[in-house]
Amino acid sequence: MTSVLGFALLGLALIAGPCVAFIPIGGGSSTHVTITGTALLGKVKEVCQAVADEGGYEFKPTGSSPEELVQGCLGPTATGIVSGAKFHTALQEIYTQNGLVDRDFSNSAPHHFNSETFNEGRGLILEGMGAIKANIRSESYKAAREALGRVLHTLQDFYSHSNWVELQNTEPYINLLRPDLPLDNLADVNTPTCSDCESGSCPNPILPNILSEKKLTSGYMGVYFSSKPKGKCSHGGKGDLTSTIVPRGGISKDERRFDNIAAHNAAVNLATSASTQLLEDIVLAVGNKEFLKMMGIARSSVVCFVIDTTGSMSDDIAEARKVVYEIIDSKKGTQDEPSEYILVPFNDPDFGPVFRTEDPDKMKKAISDLKPKGGGDIPEMCLSALQLALTGAPSSSHIYVFTDAAAKDVELKDTIAALIRSSKSTVSFFMTSRSKKRRRRATGGAFDAYKELALASGGQAIEVSKKQLPQATDVIRDTSTSALVTVLQRSVNPGKQETLTFTLDESLQNITLYITGQVTFTMTDPAGVTQSNTETTGKLGTVQTVGNLARIRLNDDKKKGKWKINVNSKEPYTVKVTGQSIITFIYNFVESFEGPHPGYAVLSGRPLAGQPTKLMLSAIGKKGPSSMSVGDISLVTVSGPESLRNGTVTDLGNGDILVTVDSVPDGEFLVIMKGTDKETNSEFQRQSTTMMSVSKVNIEAVVATDVEPGETLELPFGVTTQGPGGTYSITARNDRDFPMVFPASLTLTTGKYANDTLTITPPATTPSGTYVTLTLEARSKDGKDSNYAVLRLSVITKITDFVQPVCKVLSVQSNDCPRDVSQCRPHQWELSANVTDGNGTGIENIFLRKGNGTLSHTSLGAPFVEVKYNASCCSQIVEFIAVDEAGNVGKCYQSIVHSGSPRILTLSLLLWLCLLVSAFVVEP
Repeated sequence: MTSVLGFALLGLALIAGPCVAFIPIGGGSSTHVTITGTALLGKVKEVCQAVADEGGYEFKPTGSSPEELVQGCLGPTATGIVSGAKFHTALQEIYTQNGLVDRDFSNSAPHHFNSETFNEGRGLILEGMGAIKANIRSESYKAAREALGRVLHTLQDFYSHSNWVELQNTEPYINLLRPDLPLDNLADVNTPTCSDCESGSCPNPILPNILSEKKLTSGYMGVYFSSKPKGKCSHGGKGDLTSTIVPRGGISKDERRFDNIAAHNAAVNLATSASTQLLEDIVLAVGNKEFLKMMGIARSSVVCFVIDTTGSMSDDIAEARKVVYEIIDSKKGTQDEPSEYILVPFNDPDFGPVFRTEDPDKMKKAISDLKPKGGGDIPEMCLSALQLALTGAPSSSHIYVFTDAAAKDVELKDTIAALIRSSKSTVSFFMTSRSKKRRRRATGGAFDAYKELALASGGQAIEVSKKQLPQATDVIRDTSTSALVTVLQRSVNPGKQETLTFTLDESLQNITLYITGQVTFTMTDPAGVTQSNTETTGKLGTVQTVGNLARIRLNDDKKKGKWKINVNSKEPYTVKVTGQSIITFIYNFVESFEGPHPGYAVLSGRPLAGQPTKLMLSAIGKKGPSSMSVGDISLVTVSGPESLRNGTVTDLGNGDILVTVDSVPDGEFLVIMKGTDKETNSEFQRQSTTMMSVSKVNIEAVVATDVEPGETLELPFGVTTQGPGGTYSITARNDRDFPMVFPASLTLTTGKYANDTLTITPPATTPSGTYVTLTLEARSKDGKDSNYAVLRLSVITKITDFVQPVCKVLSVQSNDCPRDVSQCRPHQWELSANVTDGNGTGIENIFLRKGNGTLSHTSLGAPFVEVKYNASCCSQIVEFIAVDEAGNVGKCYQSIVHSGSPRILTLSLLLWLCLLVSAFVVEP
């Protein structure tokens, strides 16, 4: 259950102890998080500026918070309420994976450039960069973020763990990103590198001859063993067992101490610059817009439809088509325009494939092409299609399922529930009936699985006739919008009369209440004004009832403060209150761990019963965390007797909060946050939508590497229980249907782990960049307790092409350009060049990066690509980029400013490329 896919590094500042990474000690404030964050935010700003320049609008964020950065980056398309939640989530995923390297690879020298493993460390960086690019190209953005976090950690550690700083280098070591450049002058294993430091904190224990000869070395780190080659430097610190072996001490610059302030600061600056260089390479390889999508900067949420295409679904498909057309046409050019459309059809026995596009016209065509056919035996493959949607759509997506039949694959229900909890996506079902007979069958329990999954995700389970369906789809229009937040979510089962209270704040817009079930209700606003369900248009809002759904849209002049709704029914019912607001939060349940670098691990399953539950939460306001004051953060039951358990809050800074709840409510619960919006001076409350509960079962598993197509990956895992021992069934599923082998059961003893291995083999034809979501579940024999782990891995073809494209400048014709720039307008200049990838994978793309002229080229499939550039003499600089099929990036730069002879130009170009890390070789 411990996700080996991450921990919240921000929390590490709370825990004193040995370390193997940049950490804030001795008054410093530089960590892997701050280094990564500085580089990421800087690069995002640059890319946003470039996109704005290309789009012809100004990039003018109103402040420095991520929320304001997203608003400014989206420019004129962000005309409505813009939430920074997805950007926050993307940043946290990268930070988390960065920190995870210290947990899962603490004893792996190459992951930290320890023990002079320079070639191996560079190999990890290059492989990781290839995986990032492949994942982005296949739109596996989450996998790209995870790989990016890990690669950045290894790159950053080079500057803290080697003697690059002590060698007086002031620029990053570009050779780490350039496989065509050698790693020269490495100290061999027999060369002593350090003098003894009895105190353990000497300013520079590296031997003078190592410094004078510019030998590159790094400290040896012993997590479990103290041995090291004779005369070698140690990493240093309490967690390093080699640091007590002569030569004692260490050369790590992780900590800012009194004796290494300058060296620590230099290492931080170099690590930040190197991180920026790596990000620049990725941006050039994949493009500005793809990079921003990886970073979670997009107009609005993804709209995902899962549609039954059996013969009886013609009316439902027509309504879904109508809704899609309305969403596209009405929201085009606004912040609420979806950033992507996903469509997953299903039938029996077929389901899928997943269709995804950013082009609204292509989505219109795809849904128009759906034709109802077959499906005479009623149950269909609904949950198999939903599994594809949950793993294919980004986290926190809204998914809409249209069907008139029960699920034939109901055995997937627990897998779907695990994926819902992991992705925090919301699933709403629109369930229609084929006939009166089948309607009775549906109400008798055939749709129960859908209702349970909708409740677990915070979605709606709407039962209507086919004739009523058009009235029910307003839910889609409501929720396919930006900055959607939940104020209240409650399920009452069994039915009874209950009064629910909730707080509305000034920032909320388009407030809507949804009640499913046969109920009567009365709403009361803070001033005491009431409206009942019988008043379709009243003083508080408009009530629309269709099937089992009541939808109440509050009037725009709603009053902030405490509201009440009294609901009465003898049947189970649900109540949900939503609106649009920038004020929200993101969260993960975590558990603490010890080791060389203690911290918090994100849970990939349910929290453990019988112990305090912890979660990491980030509060998001209009202008960042400074614009809000967070009060109580609690866990609240979803159904049954309402129970609220307040957590102990530890402020980690920048809106990040560690919450500890000593006593967890029984049954399913949600997270609720209350506070004050300083912008409007009004109290707010926000609630999560995804239900969670605790378990006595725990699963631990580690995905330590990517897998190649056609190869078998072994995945060790362990299962334990604090409940009764015995036989526990093991099930595993993956969304690609790749072959897997795993034990059918394990025999558990209370408090002890039973270990085994799962293997998965992607076919040899699997495209590089394919992202696989694997769900592993353990269940007690009586079925009363279970838990799961959701694991993710990438299928990456082994990269053999690490060589950047080569550029040969053939001619520069600029003689017509006057030296007086004010006379430049009527004159033109030209450049001609050849670009080749040699024996590599071939040129995939060539594009203009700088310059206002016209770039053209011959066929990219040719061995030599001829490039022509024409521009006004007023535009005196050109830079174009070439990217090969493996994602290797080349830059070609030319300037006619103060032009001399062609030979001088070429030599200047070579010098510029060497200094600024161009990926091209320019031949004179």
